Amino acid sequence: MGKKLFVGGLSWGTSEDVLYSTFEQYGQLEEVKIITDRETGRSRGFGFVTFVDEGDASKAIDAMNGAELDGRNLNVNEARERAPRGGGGNRGGGGGYGNNRW
Repeated sequence: MGKKLFVGGLSWGTSEDVLYSTFEQYGQLEEVKIITDRETGRSRGFGFVTFVDEGDASKAIDAMNGAELDGRNLNVNEARERAPRGGGGNRGGGGGYGNNRW
């Protein structure tokens, strides 16, 4: 698998096609994904670009971090794996207000 970059500071109007064409000049891309709000479908202002070659990804970081796209300055760096979220299980009772006896 290639190297995934985090791209922050995106304009809400920036499309995946624009992001793709902006970054493809640095090398072959595997994937481009802009993260959207589940309810509104609007961009959350960040996305990910995955390069086939790690060297190309490094060139893109050097060139695009701080660069302007659609009127916004980008924050581009190597993506970090997200910490696993605790799913399910007992979250603790804690006792609500209705259970307290004064």
